[in-house]
Parts: sequence; structure tokens; C-alpha cells
Amino acid sequence: MANIKSSIKRAKQNPNRRAANRLYASTARTYVKRARAEIAAGNLESAEATIQQASKALDKAAQKGAIHQN
Repeated sequence: MANIKSSIKRAKQNPNRRAANRLYASTARTYVKRARAEIAAGNLESAEATIQQASKALDKAAQKGAIHQN
């Protein structure tokens, strides 16, 4: 267990931050998976909308720091 005040605070913050990061990263992975499935199925019109959603989710996850920007 942490003894220093700052490390006690960090220990309290980490689970909440981890949960938020997992949410953003998981959402991004889901949209990318859907976009790849649409492309593989050959539905190019619906794939364009799905690709936009995936791009938006990836950008949001990168902005929040859940994944690397590159």
C-alpha cells in the first residue's frame, strides 16, 4: 500500500482512468472491426459511413490519450 499522499491519490485515480481509457480504446477497436467487415463483404457504400465512424472513434481515443496518436 502507498504511504505518500501523492501515491495514495494516484492509487485512487488509476482504476477510474483505466476504465475510461479501456472504454475509448474498445470503442475504437469495435468500429475498426465493423469497417473491415463491411469492406470484406463488399458493401462499399455502407463501408464509407462505417469508416467515418471508425476514424472519429480513433481520433477521440487518441485525443483522450487512450491510444497513441500515430
